[in-house]
Amino acid sequence: MGDPRPEKVAIVEEVREKLESADGAMLTEFRGLDVPAMAELRSALREAGSEYKIYKNTLVRLAAREVGLEIDDLLSGPTAIAFVGHKPDGSPGDVAATAKALKSFAKANEALIVKGGVLDNKLLSSDDLKALAELPSREVLLAQLAGAFQAPMSKLAGLLQALPRDFAYGLKALIDQGGAAPAAEAPAEDSTEESIEEPAEASDDADSTPDSTPDSTPDNTPDEASDDAADQASADADEREA
Repeated sequence: MGDPRPEKVAIVEEVREKLESADGAMLTEFRGLDVPAMAELRSALREAGSEYKIYKNTLVRLAAREVGLEIDDLLSGPTAIAFVGHKPDGSPGDVAATAKALKSFAKANEALIVKGGVLDNKLLSSDDLKALAELPSREVLLAQLAGAFQAPMSKLAGLLQALPRDFAYGLKALIDQGGAAPAAEAPAEDSTEESIEEPAEASDDADSTPDSTPDSTPDNTPDEASDDAADQASADADEREA
């Protein structure tokens, strides 16, 4: 047996690389599809982010074995594979959308048979692909995920907005309480002032005490006393002359 031709080697290498790099691969039998139908199917799969390629079963079998896949049961009849890669705009392809496109096309064109596929190095049956086709598309799942996070995030945003507001209210209340404390202590300060002023009042009373006490000073001043002595002396002299 001679060496395989370079063309076959190149095709095996191409299929192997696509199996390794694709997000998923779905195998179909396209017997009976005409050229316009194939063009329509390729366009639908391209929108889902998949590339639809026709290969000989023997070459696909060799490539699959190189990557550790046993898909011999899926390689019967003319085989075309939809490799999930990227959409025309460069965004990631959609496995569920690819399965949905194949299912929808097969429903309108009985010549297309979806045989099975590969996803994350796991073999999928035709029934698995039908179930996969029922899942929402990538865009729908992302929208649902965003919606699931939206309500909690809005609550979190509201909480974050409320925190400064509540802190301001709490701070104002604390300031108000702090401002009321001196008013409550005012009587104590008044009593202190009264206690300080009482000695001054007492000294005033002490100054007025001598005036109010009759026995504290003599009735006659020194001048009055000398006059009385002179009168007494004059009276004594009159008695002697008599």
